[in-house]
Amino acid sequence: MARQDETTASAWYIGATRDEVGEAAILIGDPGRVDRIALRMTDVHRVAENRGLRTVTGTHAGKRVTVSAFGMGAPIAAIVLHELFALGIRRFLRIGTAMAVPPARLGDFVLADGALRAEGTSNSYAPLGFPAIADFALNTALRNRLAQSKRPWHAGIFGTWDGFYTDMFGLSGERREMIGELKKKIEALGLIGTDMETSALLVAARVLGARASTLCVATVDAFAQKKIGDDEMAIAEAELFDVALDAITATPA
Repeated sequence: MARQDETTASAWYIGATRDEVGEAAILIGDPGRVDRIALRMTDVHRVAENRGLRTVTGTHAGKRVTVSAFGMGAPIAAIVLHELFALGIRRFLRIGTAMAVPPARLGDFVLADGALRAEGTSNSYAPLGFPAIADFALNTALRNRLAQSKRPWHAGIFGTWDGFYTDMFGLSGERREMIGELKKKIEALGLIGTDMETSALLVAARVLGARASTLCVATVDAFAQKKIGDDEMAIAEAELFDVALDAITATPA
């Protein structure tokens, strides 16, 4: 009976049941990327979309992988991770985009070894002194796979903030400028990238007892204020999908 309950249990927000998810998960911000990465898997099952949260499960390298979109921000990203954890998943990789800092250039991959906790969601999992550290085994698999890629990549500490227009970028007419305090933090702490989710996901996963990391494409240069072109991003995104799928299926349970 316990086995049946576990199989039929469903997640509140993403709406998936245990038998609809795989053994590892890739978390994506943009729902549009879910359909594109699904093209690189076989035997794809689409979970009924709920509250705009799009989820699919497919097979890669003989293993079932769930891909779930969270939109933007740490609170919903942590909800998606937590619900998938409750359904039995223990490996998580967040992929997508990040504002990057030299030596990373537009189009490079940036891998999080850890993150500065400047968002609020992780505080609901652990006190501020608890470190946000990526899983060693997952990052080893990612490094091994990245070493096979021709695309430049960098690893280091991300910074994660909640307020895009209050902590990261201010709007001045049609021009977006990086907020001065963020620039000081980046320079003082040697951060390689910034986003709105990584530190919360790393803390939540470690407290729950799961593996987690983040791998992104550098899409905005923090200092030059340049953004990657659509054509270049499409190529980088396809490579990102392949690296993510190969690495997460190569990571031990």
